[in-house]
Amino acid sequence: MDYNEWGTETYDRDDDRVGEDLQVRDRDDLDWNGLIGPDGRLDERRIVRRETLYRGMNGSEVERLYLDSGESCIWKPLTNDGQLGTEAWVYEHVLAALPPIYPRLLARSSPSAPGMSWTLFEDLGPLDHAFAEETALALMSQIARWHALPTDTLREAPLRGPKPAIRRMAADIQSRAEPLPGIPGDLVRQAAEMTRQPAWAEEVSNASVFSHGDLHLGNYAMTAEGIKVLDWEHAHLNHPYWDLYHVLDMSHPLFPKPVDAAIRGRALERYMAETARIGALALAPSFKRGYSRFAAVFSLWMLQLIDSDLRAGGGPWPLDRLRQQRREARTSFEQCAAACADMNEG
Repeated sequence: MDYNEWGTETYDRDDDRVGEDLQVRDRDDLDWNGLIGPDGRLDERRIVRRETLYRGMNGSEVERLYLDSGESCIWKPLTNDGQLGTEAWVYEHVLAALPPIYPRLLARSSPSAPGMSWTLFEDLGPLDHAFAEETALALMSQIARWHALPTDTLREAPLRGPKPAIRRMAADIQSRAEPLPGIPGDLVRQAAEMTRQPAWAEEVSNASVFSHGDLHLGNYAMTAEGIKVLDWEHAHLNHPYWDLYHVLDMSHPLFPKPVDAAIRGRALERYMAETARIGALALAPSFKRGYSRFAAVFSLWMLQLIDSDLRAGGGPWPLDRLRQQRREARTSFEQCAAACADMNEG
């Protein structure tokens, strides 16, 4: 998971292309097909060196390949068994309607050979995934653009998110009896009660946009060419808050970041301003309050998940990283739950 701000310039979106069967572009910049044999496997004779970037949930390794031509590329086999073919589908049917904020898809395996699923991407070089507010603000402008894409042709598409829907998270919170370590019980009760109110159901069900689905720090970075967004295999339709939460409040054991109310406020203002400028999505006057409610519930659900992982010995994550993740999730929950209370009083 390696990656100038596009700012507020205007880009022409070819909305009519969303959902079409678009061809993968630029796949012949090098002899990429020569790198892949007729059996769908890499020609090892072309590879001078391999560098593992990360390991997927199914154990498959995403690698940077250094080729005998002097070029390099990113080899990405299927990393999550539940997302077979999704990323290539999103590239070919959706992303061409956006500015080039993603690494180019150079080649992919045949859809008729699911047992040999892979994608080949351009190499953006080493990327810095440390949190920076200016990067997050640039990303807000781009999120507003892909949230503005038409979704009618995507409702029957093979898209699925990586986590349960927010309403399912709320149900999990309501059904949990035991307290969470270090979390004020009154805030937990307040969050649980909030999800039983009619306003909550209305806030989380009224909007459905095209969502990246997994915008943690490892999946975007600033480059000399602007913001780049990676790993689109979890793209699906969801509430606008889903992507915003992942950028601003989602904690991750491998990618720590500050949780800051002032940064959160400025980022939401950027998203709202860009959404208003584009004019394709109407946001309610209570959008920021709704975000605080959504984020409080999501962070509380994450705290339950992290607590379960810690009690199980950490699973795939080091315990010290999980504890750091818990601190971030707790701060997010407390800030957003308190913001809900302040807004209600106001």
